[in-house]
Amino acid sequence: MSTPEDILKQYWGYDEFRPLQRDIIGSILAGNDTLALLPTGGGKSVCYQVPALVAPGLCLVISPLIALMQDQVARLQQLGIAADCLHSGMHYNEVKQMLSKAVAGDYKLLYLSPERLQTRLFTDYVKEMDVSMIAVDEAHCISQWGHDFRPSYLLISDVRYIFPQVPVLALTATATPEVQQDIAASLRMKQPAVFKMSFARTNIHYAVNYSENKSGDTLLELVTGCSIVYCRSRKQTENIGAYLNSNHSSAAVYHAGLSRELRDEAQRQWMDGEVNVMAATTAFGMGIDKPDVRQVVHYDAPEHPEAYYQEAGRAGRDGLPSVATALYNNADIKRLYDSTALHYPPEAYLRQVYQAVADYLQVPIAAQPDKYFAFDLEEFCSRFKLRPTEAIHALKLLEREGLWTLTDAVYRPATVQFLADRHTLDSLQNFHPKLAYVSVGLLRMYSSIFHFPTRISETAVARQLRIPRDEVLQALSRMVAMGVLEYNKPGDGPQLFFHHYRVDSSHLLINLRRIQLLRKRHEERTAAMIAYLQNTAVCRERLLLRYFGEAADTDCGHCDVCATHQHQHMPLATLKKELITYIKQNTPIAPDALLGAFPVADRDTVLQLTRKWTDEGHLYYDGTMLHVRQ
Repeated sequence: MSTPEDILKQYWGYDEFRPLQRDIIGSILAGNDTLALLPTGGGKSVCYQVPALVAPGLCLVISPLIALMQDQVARLQQLGIAADCLHSGMHYNEVKQMLSKAVAGDYKLLYLSPERLQTRLFTDYVKEMDVSMIAVDEAHCISQWGHDFRPSYLLISDVRYIFPQVPVLALTATATPEVQQDIAASLRMKQPAVFKMSFARTNIHYAVNYSENKSGDTLLELVTGCSIVYCRSRKQTENIGAYLNSNHSSAAVYHAGLSRELRDEAQRQWMDGEVNVMAATTAFGMGIDKPDVRQVVHYDAPEHPEAYYQEAGRAGRDGLPSVATALYNNADIKRLYDSTALHYPPEAYLRQVYQAVADYLQVPIAAQPDKYFAFDLEEFCSRFKLRPTEAIHALKLLEREGLWTLTDAVYRPATVQFLADRHTLDSLQNFHPKLAYVSVGLLRMYSSIFHFPTRISETAVARQLRIPRDEVLQALSRMVAMGVLEYNKPGDGPQLFFHHYRVDSSHLLINLRRIQLLRKRHEERTAAMIAYLQNTAVCRERLLLRYFGEAADTDCGHCDVCATHQHQHMPLATLKKELITYIKQNTPIAPDALLGAFPVADRDTVLQLTRKWTDEGHLYYDGTMLHVRQ
């Protein structure tokens, strides 16, 4: 059997694991439930990918981020590792085929979104799978007291009933001690082995700048080298990108409102170094493995320390000195204070939004649950005259009540299914030879295309048939018009997974007591963020470590607060003593060299003392150098 080191070298080309990775892998391979807290960039995915390849059987990976799942599966497949992912927007037969392959042992890793766990199709098949381990990524989502609770994560414990002896690996980058306990309890972990890497990032210089004119010279000075600038809104990212590009900085823009093609191109330009700066909403960054990010700037103040720490941690993954700067002003502080009311709207507004969603999706009362719907937030708000900022928080709060799951933007590839029989397809050759050529090509490339909607790549078809892609698209459209096939064009957008039997909004059960507790936790996190921003006395890294329950006995020495402390005025008596000693040891000395030997904060006092001592005759100046008078 291959060792973890063999697997690491064979597939990833590394000779050694990062800190704690080997210990975590060893714990899982020994059959232990394991909780791993690794900071952003700590290499969490390797901790389950390697043991999945060492142990016989299948590793189930549960993740809330569909785009990240798709990216990781694509990378694994490029490495020759059998992996795939189940997510929203997939056809029933396509899911069934994938689950059949999992039962047959065709995969080593199967990624799935948490809401998939409750579908009947999955529960029918999972019992037949040879599961070796269960990996739970972003495990803090299972804690209702965490900053990103997702009720669907609570379903993971149901899988544990099916596989009581299978070890679970829970991974997260940000979890307070209370959330850590909640993760272990909610996943029914049995005496879990806990591995925690220090939250300290010794190579990151944390800084906070108060600025009433953020997009002035402050921002231009900050974005030197490879940088990320995080903004709260899509419009803000576009404004910042345009501003940087017009001021001799090269920037790309990334937010969920852009098409998949534009997002992919922006990411490629930044990853390849064609542009230095990525102006983005916080949707950008998960799973991005770019080691040389030198600056992460929060143009708008983050809402809580968990998000700030995770996003700031995307700087300096190569271990070299990097800077994480948060900009804020009075408007940011007011926004943070007001955010509690925004995140936790009145009960009447929640019922209004619930009714609007049901009407928008045309879900009748008592309709069956567990269905996916395309959900365009802008169109939804426009139709029901809702403010997007308020509506999205109501949607998220109702999601935490377990009513639905809002997914991130999901790329849905094109699908094709032939509706005509083979005799009809054969007759195309006589009347439409070009269409026949394309149909035969599709049949040869995709064997299931007669049985159910099958994912295709129009570009791959064009390449295989050696014709322009536009001709393939035209042929597909013509065959649709003729009733020969069903063609669903590729799509890209968020979806809403409806979990429950629809009820009248007046009868909707809302746990107001729990919402009140969540509201209080939000206030606490917001207060911690405001304290961090306005702090000028305590080491910033020490504040972050304390927040995450880690002892911090010494200052980091590399944040802006520590830098200020290091340059505070020296006591006069101490300064006099050090100045006398330095002059005696270095006489004669040029005045500029003498001033340069002391901190900036003390140079005025050094100048005053040397003038005084010169006037009193203890020193004399020959026009070039200072001498001690004998």
